[in-house]
Amino acid sequence: MEIVVSVLTLLAGSGVFMAGMKMMSDGLERSAGKGMKKLFERISDNRFAGVGVGAAATAIIQSSAATTVMAMGFVSAGVMTLTQATAIIMGANIGTTVTGLLVSLSAFDVSLYASVLALVGVIMTFFRRDAVKKAGSVLCGLGLVFVGLSAMSGAFDDSPLTGAFEKMFRAIDFPLLLVAVGALFTALIQSSSAATGLVIIMAAGGAITVPSSLFIVLGTNIGTCVTAVLAAVGTTNVNVRRTAAIHLTIKLLGNIIFIVPLWIWADEIALGLSALFPGAALQIAMFHVIFNVATTAVLLPFIAQIVRFSERLIKDKHSGEADKYKMKFIDGRLLTNPPIAAAQVKKEILFMASLARENFVAACEAQLAFVAPDRKKFTENEARINRTYHAVAHYMIALAGKPLPEADLKLLGSYHYVINDLERVGDHAVDTLEQADEMAEENLRFSDEATAELYTMYRKALAMFDLGMRIFDTRNVTELNILDGIEREVDDMKRASGAKHIERLNSGDCAVEKGAYFFALLTSFERVADHVINIAHSVLNPTGSQSARLSGGEVR
Repeated sequence: MEIVVSVLTLLAGSGVFMAGMKMMSDGLERSAGKGMKKLFERISDNRFAGVGVGAAATAIIQSSAATTVMAMGFVSAGVMTLTQATAIIMGANIGTTVTGLLVSLSAFDVSLYASVLALVGVIMTFFRRDAVKKAGSVLCGLGLVFVGLSAMSGAFDDSPLTGAFEKMFRAIDFPLLLVAVGALFTALIQSSSAATGLVIIMAAGGAITVPSSLFIVLGTNIGTCVTAVLAAVGTTNVNVRRTAAIHLTIKLLGNIIFIVPLWIWADEIALGLSALFPGAALQIAMFHVIFNVATTAVLLPFIAQIVRFSERLIKDKHSGEADKYKMKFIDGRLLTNPPIAAAQVKKEILFMASLARENFVAACEAQLAFVAPDRKKFTENEARINRTYHAVAHYMIALAGKPLPEADLKLLGSYHYVINDLERVGDHAVDTLEQADEMAEENLRFSDEATAELYTMYRKALAMFDLGMRIFDTRNVTELNILDGIEREVDDMKRASGAKHIERLNSGDCAVEKGAYFFALLTSFERVADHVINIAHSVLNPTGSQSARLSGGEVR
């Protein structure tokens, strides 16, 4: 009966520990949302900077698996290369050692005092200020971590469970078998932090020897790759699968580097750790640090070779066709870090805007200058604009259910209107190109005077588009007055050009059949300008500029 109680205590402690880790991780992630965005904005080809970003991000969110999956999302979105992702993963491996060091503190009789943080954290969550609530969530999670550690340690105090584990590990006291146990257990619970923490607790309680613990820790570093592997399963993006392969390769190479000397000199290495660090808990935690730092130091110069190995291992067979249907910046894996995912949405919208602009220019030049557009490119752009519209809308709905700062939630609300306006700009480009085709079939051309008027208005509308998207990107509201002034000029030009064209029609200087195309193009320019006004004014008002909305409905 006593062993049953000990097992239940161990399981309960493990559950509280993992729940505390999750709460602390979520709280840190929400608190450091802007910091995380700034971290990943500093991604460059500098491998040392990449390692630093990966280590810092993992230390913040307390999950190397989450950082690795995030890197996979960036690779999938095309904003991070495999080389950059490899450096991030190496850094994440270092950052995750913070958890082991945290667990080792339980051996220094601080658990009782640290557990009080759970109560302090709960009290803080009752405050109205969002920053205080987030800090309270972190403290509550940290307190629960130590409550869990205390329960786990208690399961081994004068308990038959200690003897049972001692017998079990003596029976499997073979290095490769111990590595396999660590890998399988970590793969099962999908948390290397929890697995390493349990090993540290068992070693501190005397249930397992330090030399055996070191082999199990090596195994936990392999088992942690299962999260990345599962995230890559079924994906059509070859670079995502390569990123998972790189993660596994780094861990396997690290094990190969360490397992031979550890196999030969396990007792001597354990003796050396005991001379340097007091207590089995700190010795194992420091070994975990040494393993990941040394592995990164040895493999860092060979990042290019590791990437090439992954490319040879996983061939790129059908990426060309698949790339046409994937988004450029957003990826479902990035939803694990909502602030970063929200930043990627903006990048995707800006890319959507570039496609709409490209088609708008091509259609207008086709109708005004009879410059034949690249039909295939135009059709692909229009299809991608529509796909992006639906994909971003669904992505933002999923993102709205995630923990995000109020400012980011407001931005997402405004983005729904922005993508609708951009989709309509794309539609106007399609309509304009169709009119250009009809004019070509009927062998119609505008007069020089009409063409000059249309070109002037077209350039104004295009200038508005560029300025409006710059305002949307930089959120520089001081330029809104300039944009509004240009929009008034476009409205005046439409009225003036319309009046002049009626004069030309009345005087017989322009064929009647050209009039419909002339007025349709004028209207298209005006409506594109109105959509741009909506987009730019979304930085102040989520629904855009109300002055640009027609009564009883939306600008079409």
